[in-house]
Amino acid sequence: MASAAAAAAAEWEEAERKVLVARKAAFGLPTACPTCLPVLLYLRMCNVPFDIHVDSSFPDADHIPYVEFGECVAFNNEKGGVIEYLKEEKIVDLNSKHPSVSYSDVLSTKAMVMTWLSDALQYELWLASDGSIPHDIYFSDLSWPIGKILYWKKTREVKQQLGITKLNAAEKEEEIYQKANAAYDALSTRLGDQIFLFDNSPTDVDALFLGHALFVLNVLPDTSVLRSCLQKYDNLVNFTKHLKVQLLEADSDSSATGLGSTDPSSSSTPRKRASSGRSYKPKPRAKKERTEEEKKFRRKAKYFLATQLVAVLLFLSLMGGADSSELDDEDGVDYED
Repeated sequence: MASAAAAAAAEWEEAERKVLVARKAAFGLPTACPTCLPVLLYLRMCNVPFDIHVDSSFPDADHIPYVEFGECVAFNNEKGGVIEYLKEEKIVDLNSKHPSVSYSDVLSTKAMVMTWLSDALQYELWLASDGSIPHDIYFSDLSWPIGKILYWKKTREVKQQLGITKLNAAEKEEEIYQKANAAYDALSTRLGDQIFLFDNSPTDVDALFLGHALFVLNVLPDTSVLRSCLQKYDNLVNFTKHLKVQLLEADSDSSATGLGSTDPSSSSTPRKRASSGRSYKPKPRAKKERTEEEKKFRRKAKYFLATQLVAVLLFLSLMGGADSSELDDEDGVDYED
């Protein structure tokens, strides 16, 4: 295990350029995906030079975001996610710079961000909105029927994940916002007048909360309950605005800062690396090869979406009869009231 970690760390050091594969930019953010954004911020807090490669072919894939370096890939759905992988493999670990900080304090604060605040954000994004924001982030590159089906599928998953039914919808909504308020209050107390949550240098918790707060303040509408909850805490809002300038807006010249650049191309699968080098650079005769590869990726994407559609239609047919009326009632619930 130690040798594997050492090999990954060595591969990281040898890689001339790292590549973060994320979902596309929107709402003034380099990626509007609430899962991708904390990973991007973590890399920037670590001063890691990287490129951003946009993947819009698999809107509901849980392996995105992922980071490519050399011959290695760190996926979101493996080993606790990209940030945990980078820490466990001793590649980049912001928390190691805080030997005096209680590990239990960091862990409990992190758990609060990843549960209470994550649940509230999922609720607002998928259940308490009109669907326009998820469409812009995940489904705008898909045909209307496929986008609608995947959106419906995701809302069902979030309802199940949060334990929301027709009978307990109002109670669950109140509980979700109560926990979010409690989390913001605890984070505000923890932050105080410091620059970061723990001492004066960042941890992975700062990256996770900053990604959450940037999404809430920049993506959610003015009518958002969660946004109103966050805006009650001036130090949390100032923390977010200050670090947005430092990490996302200042020194836009990536060659000077090493903070990365955006590649607008898309991919449906983890991309194959050139065998002759470690960095993400196109080959000299790349124009024709990229076109062929793009066609290949698009064929795979169409096949994937077709199978998704068949799976959903099959699910709907199996859930017919008496169950269908129950599902229709649940989907008609107004979660905003």
